[in-house]
Amino acid sequence: MKRIILLSMIVLPALLQFTGCAPMRHTWPELTGDTEDRIILTQQKIGEGLQRNTLAIDHSQLFLARLEGIRHDYLQLRGRSVRRDQWDRLDQRLDALNRDIDRAIDRPGTIGGADLPRDRINVLQQRINSGRASGRLSPREVQKFQATLDFIRRDYIRMTEGDRYPSYEERTDISRRLDYLEADLNKSL
Repeated sequence: MKRIILLSMIVLPALLQFTGCAPMRHTWPELTGDTEDRIILTQQKIGEGLQRNTLAIDHSQLFLARLEGIRHDYLQLRGRSVRRDQWDRLDQRLDALNRDIDRAIDRPGTIGGADLPRDRINVLQQRINSGRASGRLSPREVQKFQATLDFIRRDYIRMTEGDRYPSYEERTDISRRLDYLEADLNKSL
């Protein structure tokens, strides 16, 4: 009886480990170097975008903050015995960041090279102020345009509170609303 209990204590865990029922944890050294290289390349891509003026300073700061979070998690996993899915999640976050960087670099500017909503809001504010000062906009038009711009500005500030990066849909909505305001302003000026 003792032999059966002893044998079951040795064979059963080995059998569970072999069949995959027990969670398998490994250190993934081949992934460590690959992930580290990808983090460095991502940081270089952000720097090159800034240097070539294809990436705005605000975008680069948001991307660097996200990259720093990924780097922190990478340092927590490096050299430890972890499950493969933890490395996969880290790689997925890095892939998403690289896609967002590529999208920001490839997106052309809309108003005089201003490609961030904050820049576009500032440009439109200057145009409203200029129209008011020159008399090309009536007080009623100024009030209407200013109220619309204030609503857009308030929504954009809410979206970016606490270093939050707005989603693609949120950025598209703000951009669309700024396009409508710009078109109405162009008609009046």
